[in-house]
Amino acid sequence: MSGLSIIVRSDKYEDAHYALAMASAALAINQTAVLFFTMGGLRALMTPPQLQDWERDALNRERGVGDFETLLQACIELGARFIVCEMGLRSLDIDRTTLRSDVPFTVAGIVTLLEETRPGMHLLEIS
Repeated sequence: MSGLSIIVRSDKYEDAHYALAMASAALAINQTAVLFFTMGGLRALMTPPQLQDWERDALNRERGVGDFETLLQACIELGARFIVCEMGLRSLDIDRTTLRSDVPFTVAGIVTLLEETRPGMHLLEIS
């Protein structure tokens, strides 16, 4: 099995955006993509996203670069696995009900991430 497991632990727009770009690209070529959001990266799934440099999203859209929402929806539609880190939620005191309801995530931990990262997959950290 080939694909990516991506740990998103930064609250920077650039990092979250790139994680979604990598995951959607993998999915587009029929590879598996697992997105594990933890610590600051959890802010990407808040409504609205609470990411540093969020204004870059509008600039990306103007410049013809896939924006955050387009990439996120591509990941959802193409079947990415979304995992929200339980430890990260507790550490930052984030209530899971403040996260997007349209993203089909599972609240789990690092063990689940490692189980989902099958032999032949790459484990990347974006931060």
